[in-house]
Amino acid sequence: MVVQPHFVLLTYPAQGHINPSLQFAKGLKRIGVLVTLVTSLSAGRRMSKTSFPDGLSFVTFSDGYDDGLKPGGDMEHLASELKRRGSQTLNELIVDSAKEGKPVTCVVYTMLLHWAADVARAQHLPSALLWIQPATVFDIYYYYFNGYGDSFNNCKDTSYVIELPGLLPLTSRDLPSFTLPSNTYTAAIHAFQEQLEHLSQETNPKVLVNSFDALELGPMNATEKFKLIGIGPLIPSAFLDGKDPLDRSFGGDLFRGSEDYTEWLDSKTKSSVVYVSFGSFLVLSKRQLEEVARGLVDSGFPFLWIIRDEQDKNAEEEDEEVGHLSACRAAILEGQGMVVPWCCQVEVLSHPSTGCFVSHCGWNSTLESLVSEVPVVAFPHWSDQGTNAKLVADVWKTGVRVVANEEGIVEGDEIKRCLDLVMSPGKKGEEIRKNAGKWKDLARDAVREGGSSDKNLRAFVREVDDGCF
Repeated sequence: MVVQPHFVLLTYPAQGHINPSLQFAKGLKRIGVLVTLVTSLSAGRRMSKTSFPDGLSFVTFSDGYDDGLKPGGDMEHLASELKRRGSQTLNELIVDSAKEGKPVTCVVYTMLLHWAADVARAQHLPSALLWIQPATVFDIYYYYFNGYGDSFNNCKDTSYVIELPGLLPLTSRDLPSFTLPSNTYTAAIHAFQEQLEHLSQETNPKVLVNSFDALELGPMNATEKFKLIGIGPLIPSAFLDGKDPLDRSFGGDLFRGSEDYTEWLDSKTKSSVVYVSFGSFLVLSKRQLEEVARGLVDSGFPFLWIIRDEQDKNAEEEDEEVGHLSACRAAILEGQGMVVPWCCQVEVLSHPSTGCFVSHCGWNSTLESLVSEVPVVAFPHWSDQGTNAKLVADVWKTGVRVVANEEGIVEGDEIKRCLDLVMSPGKKGEEIRKNAGKWKDLARDAVREGGSSDKNLRAFVREVDDGCF
């Protein structure tokens, strides 16, 4: 009897991991794979309460932080509990699935959950890492731990250029922040080291990358040690091939929010709106918030700005000198701008009135802008964002990158300069928009039936089914 492939997909309980994981699960489902998505209870509680489609199951477990990790919480303890309780859940799921006649045939796990490979190995099952950052970043970490560490130490000099095999020359601001001498998040760099060490223990390690061959052909093949497989962009199908209608429970952003912005966007002319979002975690300093407000107001362009509740509270607590924030509020009252705590980002980016994205350059946001043909003003802060900004500005040339002053603040004049370059008529803006259109087409080609990512995913599933690794 032929057994239907059954993949368990274990994802770290953060939105940046869950969104691409769910799109990956839906892609597997479309080619006939049973999928069980596993994450912690804290993430499950925040997701929309809609039943999953047939063939896609959802399992949650308690990691001891059922209300999520509070700001300043103990990340190391969370990681320890995720490993202990998650390993137990994964073991039980594999055993129970076999008893139910739906044996697990492969375990796929996102970054920071490398212990899932240990569980799979103990159960004599193949496993693969779902890498949710670009292939370029994977390669940088690989070289950091394999022979090039001293070169990274030289990056104390901001003008120092580091050259890694198969990659473009990089300066300190282009590298993942955890690899820099100034990094204080030692637990993070240790986690990436453990990730690569665990992969090295596999006889045939597989890394599934949320990218596509045309986008990162060189980086996909930059290391001989690991085989990187482009299976992205992992974006809701509604914005790629149009096969599935948008379902916010499984597409766009998974978490609840208001949709008051839609009517406002509808009232604006084509490609006129600047969309501003700095991701799910970053809280800007009061001064940086002021400078962003100044740049937006002075640009004269309509703007939709996502300011999460905790950022808004931070601004209110320090409101003695409202300055440019006051001007920003006046602009909102006059209709130039709108501020909301949440939006369905892919829906905003695909809206005809959106002309530019001021972004922190998280990888999901970067891919979403690429697929939506929206130019970017890159405003990176940490982790992989500097590398992503480098790719946007200098490799794909779909945007420009802000330059901070000596104090690390991006001033309003600089933000306005970048917006003018991207949004206004002119040679630079036209080139950026042309490149944005090119990469949108290539991204959609990759995921179409017979495209590179579609073929790579099908080949991976066949390899699992044939017991080749």
